[in-house]
Amino acid sequence: MNLTEIRAREPGRIRDEWAKRTRRPLLGDDGRLLIVAADHPARNALGVRGDAMAMASRIDLLDRLATALSRPGVDGVLGTADVLDDLLLMGALDGKVVIGSMNRGGLQGAVFEFDDRFTGYTAAEIASRGLDGGKMLTRVCLGDPGTAATLEASGRAVTELAEHQLIAMVEPFLSVREDDRVRNLLDPDSTIRSIHIASGLGASSAYTWMKLPVVDELERVMEATTMPTLLLGGDPEGDPQDTYAAWAKALQLPAVQGLVVGRALLYPPDADVAAAVDVAAELVHGAAG
Repeated sequence: MNLTEIRAREPGRIRDEWAKRTRRPLLGDDGRLLIVAADHPARNALGVRGDAMAMASRIDLLDRLATALSRPGVDGVLGTADVLDDLLLMGALDGKVVIGSMNRGGLQGAVFEFDDRFTGYTAAEIASRGLDGGKMLTRVCLGDPGTAATLEASGRAVTELAEHQLIAMVEPFLSVREDDRVRNLLDPDSTIRSIHIASGLGASSAYTWMKLPVVDELERVMEATTMPTLLLGGDPEGDPQDTYAAWAKALQLPAVQGLVVGRALLYPPDADVAAAVDVAAELVHGAAG
């Protein structure tokens, strides 16, 4: 299928395909989710390990995503409209949970990185296209005034998604700027503080979920929230077996509903996407996944 040809000649087909897409309940019988994340490129984050342009090829990324979504136990995908529209045209989204990425304006490396504008999906568009929810990165830097606008926009998005009875997936961090680079604080206390800030966003918490990093003392950290929580895979570094072991331990906590993982599964060191995804699916759903 020539995606560019379809986009040029039949742009309305994207709208029509969203309307026809087969949907599924958010949660299956085991109440767990494995979501593949693919919204990094829109924030100027193309790097994986030592390759700064690893995600530069859209065709390669789509091929990896299609492989991941075809594997048993993969429940869905999180992405920006450009990526999700491509996957839709490829027929990869039927029967999958689909989460739209909402704020990608805080570009990696920009002086305005903490003013993380909502430049992607709106709650109204997520509802009209039949997506299952929206995700927002919510970094809090106490020393950067751009944080205020991000918090305001995140709170508004949580409220609007709840009005449509759609999941608001909030990914909070306490963050700092050091040597012109943004660094997320991944110690337990900073993570706990970020959870409390994020939990209070919006006029309703009925549909709020947390997307949290795997950090030390995670059992204590998870006591900070009653929100359903998916754990993020983080930047893929070190031995994948160590990463899998950390995920396995974290998934034993009762508040953890599953994983949202991007580069660690899509760009494994051995390039075997299917094998990496199958490991994650077994961790989340068990051997029957």
